Amino acid sequence: MRMRLCVVVLVLGALALVRAAPADETKQGVKIEANRDSIEFRVGKALVGRYHIDAGVAKPYFWPLNVPGEVTVTRGWPMTEAEQGEPTDHPHQKSAWFCHGDVIPEGIELKDRIKGVAGVDFWSEAKGHGKIVCTDVGKPTHGKDHGQVKTRNEWRTADGQKILDETRTIHLHDLNGAYLLVLDIDLHASVCPITFGDTKEGSMGVRVRDSMTEKKGKGRLTNAEGKVGEKLIWGQKSPWVDYSGPVDVRESPGTVEVGITLFDDPGNPHPACWHSRGYGLSAANPFGRTHSGFPGTRDRKELVKMAKGDHLKLRYGILLHRGNAREAKVAEMYERFLKLKG
Repeated sequence: MRMRLCVVVLVLGALALVRAAPADETKQGVKIEANRDSIEFRVGKALVGRYHIDAGVAKPYFWPLNVPGEVTVTRGWPMTEAEQGEPTDHPHQKSAWFCHGDVIPEGIELKDRIKGVAGVDFWSEAKGHGKIVCTDVGKPTHGKDHGQVKTRNEWRTADGQKILDETRTIHLHDLNGAYLLVLDIDLHASVCPITFGDTKEGSMGVRVRDSMTEKKGKGRLTNAEGKVGEKLIWGQKSPWVDYSGPVDVRESPGTVEVGITLFDDPGNPHPACWHSRGYGLSAANPFGRTHSGFPGTRDRKELVKMAKGDHLKLRYGILLHRGNAREAKVAEMYERFLKLKG
């Protein structure tokens, strides 16, 4: 009798393991797949983001960016048709990107220049804008909770002349309930001395879905000091700024609260002021000074400069989460960001 009982227990235990396998298979770790025109970042089968690098883009950008549950938090236009009632302003604000609106190559005569920009404009896509071209993608590495891929970019003038080299390493961390993308940026003045012009149009930016915006009255901008709203956050320094708001989904309950947070690493040599707006933009700008109108750098007139051969290293995080900043424990996530190597 005892022998039969043991056999039954063993069989039931084995069946339980078999039935549990599909649930376990959903946790397949971080995966990064590089294709000719894009790089896909996944946790298991879930798409976290797609990084576009094809020859036709003005600069590399992420689209879409999804929180757990594959709910998209960044605007789809102009990559897709605009949602009903969605504005079609600022076509250069493509989901999430890094660049700057005035990069001055000292000693190089520019054939094309955008009005009001002393150097090359990599922010807008007006006639005469610069282009950031991805020239190389390394072999991605994967792990249970972390993966990374190294890319190389050339910052070029409108007529194709290189003025700056960049190595951009992109990390994805699965934080068990939230996703964190980290960008390690190494700018190299390989061609000539570089000056970053004083403009608010920069630099590590995201554009959220219209339903999440403060302008619509349902979204909320929050910074690390607990200040809420564009009026209190714009142009000020802060370790992070979160943009959270409602998004309609097909499944129950129909509307969910989601958010995206930008982290500014304190190790960055130039702390960011925030070009964060109620219409849906949020950007960490380390280069804006007096002319930008940022209150956080009102007394700073000296521009960020690189001598030929210099490197400028910057690190930013993009946190993708469910709930608002408080519910997602963004402050705690920022501390985790600081402890991560990548």
